[in-house]
Amino acid sequence: MLRYAVIFFIIALIAALFGFTGIAAGATEIAKILFFVFIIIAVVTFVLNMLKR
Repeated sequence: MLRYAVIFFIIALIAALFGFTGIAAGATEIAKILFFVFIIIAVVTFVLNMLKR
């Protein structure tokens, strides 16, 4: 999940560099969503693993 967030962030940077602001904005939003989903899943997994012990 984090890998895809980084890939979309790189796509956004490259699109912004070439002036494709619409594509860059879209890729940035997707990267943000994927990053926050990754954080939520990581925290839930961490908490569940702590409760098992």
